[in-house]
Amino acid sequence: MIGYALRELFRREPRFASTALVLCVLMLPLLVAQGLDQRVLQGANVWTKPIKFAAALIMYMGTLAWFAGWLPAGTTGRRWYRLFSRLVVACVVAEMVWIVGAAAYGTASHFNTTVPFLADIYRLMGVLAVILTTASVIYGVLIWGDASSTLDEALRMSVGIGLVMTFVATAMVAGYMASGSSHVIGGNGSDAGGLALMGWSRSSGDLRVPHFFAIHAMHFIPAFGFFTGLMLPPSVRRLAVIVVSIGFASLIAYTFVEAIQGHPFLPNLF
Repeated sequence: MIGYALRELFRREPRFASTALVLCVLMLPLLVAQGLDQRVLQGANVWTKPIKFAAALIMYMGTLAWFAGWLPAGTTGRRWYRLFSRLVVACVVAEMVWIVGAAAYGTASHFNTTVPFLADIYRLMGVLAVILTTASVIYGVLIWGDASSTLDEALRMSVGIGLVMTFVATAMVAGYMASGSSHVIGGNGSDAGGLALMGWSRSSGDLRVPHFFAIHAMHFIPAFGFFTGLMLPPSVRRLAVIVVSIGFASLIAYTFVEAIQGHPFLPNLF
């Protein structure tokens, strides 16, 4: 099953699949570094952020590689697409080089405006992040608008909505976060003692929460769209996708408002 999935990813979009595979390989030295290097930045191990970003980008690039198989016929062979996909990969590489490099030097990769040079790099990384996220909206529009697609209509709509929502919501949340001086609001401003696995603050509003849900709209909503085809009759599938999409957008909005008000997300969960 895993072998089939890997072969299919590389068949559908070899550039994005290769990028995801390289990031998977990179995870090993990052995890080793985390185990050996006990330096702490803002209450967390300096290697925690590169590991989280690598994991997020693996999911992002792997998902796009899979969804590439649902693009309109001939899209991946067109010149504009080849150039754009290379640009997206270049943005991913640049982001990871900066984040890993910052961790190695024990400095913050985000919100680091103390030195003009670092502030310029931070702004540049923001531009690159927008470019690589643009892939989701382009994929979403193309897949959703493909009238010749053989996908179940509700699934196609869920993929389109999820991808477009990822771009729009991520741009809004990340844009607001970048305009401040930290991802936490209120509380002690530290990442120490955060929620297990995610690291979200238990004492402060944390903009990483809505950012997480925004990024993963491209996973949650299409997953629901897939299961509607297994469990619901065709007559209600589209309505179900619309309702769940509205609900998911509301979740992003709710966690965003909670964060900017300084309220932690589920501080007593685990």
